[in-house]
Formats: sequence, C-alpha cells, structure tokens
Amino acid sequence: MKALVFAADGFEDVELFYPYHRLKEEGVDARIASMEKGKITGKHGYSADVHVSFAEIDPDEYDILVISGGKGPEKMRLDDHALEITRHFFRENKPVAAICHGPQVLISAGVIQGRKATSWPGIIDDLKAAGAEIFDKEVVVDGNLVTSRSPHDLFAFGREMVRLLGKK
Repeated sequence: MKALVFAADGFEDVELFYPYHRLKEEGVDARIASMEKGKITGKHGYSADVHVSFAEIDPDEYDILVISGGKGPEKMRLDDHALEITRHFFRENKPVAAICHGPQVLISAGVIQGRKATSWPGIIDDLKAAGAEIFDKEVVVDGNLVTSRSPHDLFAFGREMVRLLGKK
C-alpha cells in the first residue's frame, strides 16, 4: 500500500510526523508530497524532506491521502495539482484523512459539501459555508473521510485513519 501525506512550510509538526510514522508502522509506503521537492519546515522548527511534488503524482498509484494541518493547507489549497489529486481520491472513494486546517484543501477542491467533518475552530465557518455538517468531536468518520480537530486528537485520528485503510 502507498500513502500520500500532503504538507507545506508552516505545517503543524506533529500533524505531519504522527500520521506519516503511524502509516509506516503499518507497513505502508508513505510519501510526503508538497508543491516542490526539497525541505519544508514546520511551525515548531522541525523539517521534513518532500519525496514528491504534486505535479509528479499519479494518484492512481496511492491508496490513502493524508492532509496535515498548521499553516501548510493555506498554501496547498492554491495548488491546482493538489486540488485535482484530492478530487481524484473522492471520485475513487479512496480514504482521505485531514486534520486541523487540512480541510481547507477539501474546501478548495469542492469535495466537502454534504459531508460530516470536524476541524480546527478557526475554519469551522469556512466548512459550514462550503456545505459541511460540523461536529465538535475528536474524530469524525464519514464514509471515506476522517477528520480531526487538533494535535490533541491525534490518537483518535491515527486509529480511524488506519481502520479506514484496513477496510480498503
């Protein structure tokens, strides 16, 4: 199995590293993806190597998409390749896991309308305006979609992300 983990400069460090390593623990070939290859830096100063740029990705080759939070989604949502990859995962009903500000990418991709979700409180109004039904819970699972609010919810996020991948 292969996973794409979306991130960009300003990512919330634990929201990238925890799901990335959790997937690797399950034997999944996890790849960090961003606008371009190289190093990206999280908001707490940790850096990560980007394995693949959005433009290089063939989404058919991947089984799950994880969208990290922090300030990265604000940049990723402006990338047409990232949005098309996201749409592909929803069209194909593949697992998607988004935490914190990650659902900003879902909003810009136009895939959140009519879905149940949660997120960081600062983007709840954006999700509502995009047509999502919002719940203030540590994790919300709606079909192929897993969402969580913040780093405090990572244990539940990781559990449901792995469970959803196991159903694939």
